[in-house]
Amino acid sequence: MSAIRVSELRQKDVVNVADGRRLGLISDLELDLEAGRVTALVIAGPARLFGLLGRERDVVIPWPAIQKIGQDVILVRLEASG
Repeated sequence: MSAIRVSELRQKDVVNVADGRRLGLISDLELDLEAGRVTALVIAGPARLFGLLGRERDVVIPWPAIQKIGQDVILVRLEASG
């Protein structure tokens, strides 16, 4: 298993293979410090009205939903909710 830097992860587009939608770039990681592993990727929600009205909710992608981490893209499978 090869290692990857957080800075490299943050430069990759995240795409949902369930609907082909681009979700954005990684803004943060959720970590399990006791186990020493990443539990989820976090993508910042899009800005509302040019950022004047804040942001929409962040998208949290659980680690098991990641299908593939490639050169330029991270493929995830998130089924539509609701």
